[in-house]
Amino acid sequence: MKIAIGNDHAAVELKNEIKTYLEQKGHQVTNFGTDTSDSVNYPEYGEKVGLAVVSGEYDCGILICGTGVGISIAANKVNGVRAAVCSEPTTARLVKEHNNANIIAFGARIVGTEVAKSIVDAYLEAEFQGGRHQERIDMFSEIESRQN
Repeated sequence: MKIAIGNDHAAVELKNEIKTYLEQKGHQVTNFGTDTSDSVNYPEYGEKVGLAVVSGEYDCGILICGTGVGISIAANKVNGVRAAVCSEPTTARLVKEHNNANIIAFGARIVGTEVAKSIVDAYLEAEFQGGRHQERIDMFSEIESRQN
């Protein structure tokens, strides 16, 4: 699977751990985030990953900032992005199954490395269920189209 990953200065270490973890599992991971602890603006990285995912070049994205919230808000400004903040694996599984989330986000100040790995695993192992959920996904697209 091709995965786009992005982060801000608060999440460099966790991003590197997750990237290595995914590569060891055979995934191709491209880093769109910062590699230093110098303060950066997380919206730039949320947008980069969002654009990479909606372009179709990547299967999904992972975003990490202090809480996961700010960077996910930025990504969700990109039409076609469905980014969800996940602080535990059950939410990660459900956002894929029900919302067909194409990006997950979590906070380096909120979850530890092992929880982050379990979030990523739950998300990547889940499959969109379609059916009644597809109607709702279509509604997201309708909302986006009314904004243009």
